[in-house]
Amino acid sequence: MITLEWLYVLTGLVFSAWALLSLRDRTNPKRWGNAAFWGLLAGSFFFGSHISDLANGILVLVLVALAGTGQLGRSHPATTSEKERTALAARLGNRLFVPALVIPLTAVAGTLVYTYTPLGESGLFEARRETLILLGVGVLLALALAMLWMRAPLLAPLEEGRRLMDSIGWAAILPQMLAALGAVFALAGVGSIVGDLAGTLLPRGSLFLAVLVYCTGMLLFTVIMGNAFAAFPVMAAAIGIPVLVEDYGGNVALIGAVGMLAGFCGTLLTPMAANFNIVPAVLLDLRSQYGVIRAQVGTALPLFACNVLLIYFLAFP
Repeated sequence: MITLEWLYVLTGLVFSAWALLSLRDRTNPKRWGNAAFWGLLAGSFFFGSHISDLANGILVLVLVALAGTGQLGRSHPATTSEKERTALAARLGNRLFVPALVIPLTAVAGTLVYTYTPLGESGLFEARRETLILLGVGVLLALALAMLWMRAPLLAPLEEGRRLMDSIGWAAILPQMLAALGAVFALAGVGSIVGDLAGTLLPRGSLFLAVLVYCTGMLLFTVIMGNAFAAFPVMAAAIGIPVLVEDYGGNVALIGAVGMLAGFCGTLLTPMAANFNIVPAVLLDLRSQYGVIRAQVGTALPLFACNVLLIYFLAFP
């Protein structure tokens, strides 16, 4: 049986390769910090499921220390020049997106075939992990296609990947960190505290205010934590389940889905979602690192208002 552990091993191998290449890169004055950071991250994928929570926590704290003390630097591996990339893009045009499209197509089509054909009874993939495993398969297929098509050097994917990841730096793992923070908040009872506070302030029988507080909480917690998945357990425990579902009999699926969308509106507005909002500004050399956020405000606020109205008018009998 192919389990999710195989995908962790594959990811760990990639991070290990980046760590070794960083160690050999004498042009980067912070190569030791880069090598340690990507090496520790590789270790978390290799051994995270087999070591204690304390050991995992220490590993995360070391990663934070490396990033927080400025030990990471941008590398400049010998790859194609800007002139060569421009010429290649002009020659291939939109066909350059073909390898990228192989990944989601493999995940979606593979999941459907595996689920709705006798292949699903073979037990080839770990139950409820089929899509994630097939996503990894799609990455390998896309890589093979790109290598055969472009006739790139063997180390080109690793060097280009390292260049991109070093440009992003610690923000590359921010989504996982923030999602874990949401779980910590939920276990610490933050949702119950927020729920008690909301119960004290909200007047009884005011459905619209309850919906507004739920959606606003999703937006604000996402702005604070940078991730709607981190905000969801808090607001679901505080208002979503006890108030909107249990007290008012709301549709669970709609309240959950649209509530997440309200959280995503917060993602558009916060620098804490660095991988979405700050990293692109850096990679595109925008004049302001908040340029992406400013461009998204006009979408986020009207969409948030629509989310409130959708839940209020459609989620309740």
